Amino acid sequence: MMPESTPSWPTTALATSWRTACIAANAAERGGPAAGAFAGAAAGGGGVPGLGGGGGGGGPPLGPGVPGTSGAGSMQELLADRLVGLGQGDQVLVAGDGRAGQGRVDGLGIGTFIGSSGRVFPAGMKAAPLLRAWQQRLRTSGVRFHVRHRWHGWTRSSTGERTALFFLTPNGERRCQANAVVLAVGGGSWARLGSDGLWCAFLAEAGVALAPLRPANCGFDVGWSQHLRERFAGQPVKPVVLSFLDRTGARHQRLGEFVLTATGVEGSGIYALSALLRDEIEARGSATLHLDLLPGYDRERVIRELARPRGARSLASHLQSRLRLKGVKLGLLHECLSAETMVDPQRLGAAIKCLPLRLLAPRPLDEAISSAGGVCFEGLDERLMLSSLPGIFCAGEMLDWEAPTGGYLLTACLASGRAAGQGVLAWLGTTGQELTSGSRLTDEPPPGLLA
Repeated sequence: MMPESTPSWPTTALATSWRTACIAANAAERGGPAAGAFAGAAAGGGGVPGLGGGGGGGGPPLGPGVPGTSGAGSMQELLADRLVGLGQGDQVLVAGDGRAGQGRVDGLGIGTFIGSSGRVFPAGMKAAPLLRAWQQRLRTSGVRFHVRHRWHGWTRSSTGERTALFFLTPNGERRCQANAVVLAVGGGSWARLGSDGLWCAFLAEAGVALAPLRPANCGFDVGWSQHLRERFAGQPVKPVVLSFLDRTGARHQRLGEFVLTATGVEGSGIYALSALLRDEIEARGSATLHLDLLPGYDRERVIRELARPRGARSLASHLQSRLRLKGVKLGLLHECLSAETMVDPQRLGAAIKCLPLRLLAPRPLDEAISSAGGVCFEGLDERLMLSSLPGIFCAGEMLDWEAPTGGYLLTACLASGRAAGQGVLAWLGTTGQELTSGSRLTDEPPPGLLA
């Protein structure tokens, strides 16, 4: 699965250093530095400088894996099937190439392998060495990282012709004028680590069209009884088939697992359906998820086993003996079903294969793995430049799209970062600006925020 040749970064913009552009990253969220660093590399050997964020990372800085090219379908097909709400942005975000991404990682000196799922993983299954190697390459290419700089909107330059970035730092206010800017400020989850979505106010003030930030890849509230919370909170439910019937009549199913929490449910199986479930709750006030607690048994077999005489054995012993059903799964049955249903083999068997679970609300945005909403694609051109702010590009999770976990978030962020970096080069070329001129970082007080 290795590419025929290892891709190399273009080096025509290495002299840009701090003078050409700035990548503002408030948070080390999945859509933040990943997209920003990739934009920098794509825009010229790391020649577009990075601006480090004010906090750590919203979860691992690099995801558990990147979709590769093995398994069912190409990278483009896999992404197109999982990215939600793209509209005109789909071609940008599905432009990732799993083999090329793998080659870039190998080029950083980090070995990779393709797992049974078809995803690309770094050797050692750790993201930190890969991130350090990536940062080192950028530094040696002339990139300067200015950490603990929180972007706080724009000011106007003295001539009014160029936008200046306004930053709050531990040493006071600073501003920067640049020929081009790539914003990769992440989404709105994990505020305690810096990804708080406050950038929305600055873009809205500048007239940029935004979709409200909403939780994505999130858990949901159910409203458990005290007994279930105290007995089973934190326990995994597996294996299980999760299914949801949407408003169009289409059924969505996932074989996997989830975790029962003190407030409801979360985990990979839930995240895969979270966009549909969230939208259903917004439209109807609740969403009903159905669980097949015994994927390896058909309904007839379950009912047949339940109907066998149990003698003096308790129902719990009977279920464990005949169907190996116990623990948290048995607790869910008692939580969701009436006493009458529990002793009726026909009704109980049907419920075991299709247990209805009513979800009341998604967990708050700050608890979500990622966020939906952000900068609308209608306000961007094909290079991801803001139509209302020429020279300002956006990348990563701050764009209005979402995807499930499993490498799809990261891969689409990388693709958008590359598109924005290439857009910067195209913009500088069409405007005739010198790559090494026109940028400065000052400590002068800002003359006023951009109206």
